Amino acid sequence: MTDTPALEIPKTSIRSTRLGRAVSRGIHALWPVLLVIAAVAGIWYAACIPMNAAQSALDAERAGATLSTTAAERRDMAGLSVVIAHPAAALSGAFTQDRPRLPAPHQVVAELWDTTVEKKITSKRSLVFHAGITLGPTLLGFAIGSLAGILLAVGIVYSRVMDLSVMPWAIASQTIPILAIAPMIIVVLNSVGIQGLVPKAIISAYLSFFPVTVGMVKGLRAPTPADLDLMRTWNASALRTLVSLRLPSSLPYLFASLKIAVAAALVGAIIGELPTGAVRGLGARLLAGSYYGQTIQIWSALFGAAIVAAGLVAVIALLERVTLKRMGLAR
Repeated sequence: MTDTPALEIPKTSIRSTRLGRAVSRGIHALWPVLLVIAAVAGIWYAACIPMNAAQSALDAERAGATLSTTAAERRDMAGLSVVIAHPAAALSGAFTQDRPRLPAPHQVVAELWDTTVEKKITSKRSLVFHAGITLGPTLLGFAIGSLAGILLAVGIVYSRVMDLSVMPWAIASQTIPILAIAPMIIVVLNSVGIQGLVPKAIISAYLSFFPVTVGMVKGLRAPTPADLDLMRTWNASALRTLVSLRLPSSLPYLFASLKIAVAAALVGAIIGELPTGAVRGLGARLLAGSYYGQTIQIWSALFGAAIVAAGLVAVIALLERVTLKRMGLAR
């Protein structure tokens, strides 16, 4: 008898099947996000109509439309009432105003495209340029705040005195509005000749140290009593227990805290630009937009800040995945 050859499946078919499954999983995971985005965009567009209705009616009258109410009455009318009274005028201009109360999503997207893609990075009208200016104090403050948070957490875990004294003060520090103390920090540092990057970095560090401290305290206390007893059985010192047991156990908590801290650091850097009347940075874009009533510019700067924050969080998430995978703590 002759052996019948085994059926061989081409490698290209296997690769295409795997690729198809990966694409299918990606689409399955992505459609809820797209659904939420579509719902938010729909609500946003709907909200633009009553928010911009009064100005749309006035613009229509200036363009020659005949409206039954006087200008004074229209100024006193709520946005929804104007929509009901003059739906055509309200709808026609709600999404095309130069200075709307609430910009439409496509206006914000157009402004983002214009200030990121169509402008040179070195241009002072480029949002990328201003984001780079804000990124400097953000990263410096994030580094300072993270280091301070880790050191405080180690002290709190190993010292009963610090646990009872420092931790309540760390919690109380977050009840002080940052808008209240940011000008004080800037004025005090300016009085001793410290200007520019450092004051904004300190404000960023003030906002970012707390989540790192809380997360690291939780992580350093994550080992079970059995694990700690095993280290004592091996006659391990406090330093060896910290390095070999507590720090590895705290890494998942640390990375989760760092994601919150880096976003808080960006907020701190932007707030640090506001009291100084800065002309560069995302805070400066917000100030310029508020001074001249450029609401589209304000919203584009806000979305630009959100995109920067999302990018920073994504970088930390990537580092988390690589680190935990190498340590065998994640797949």
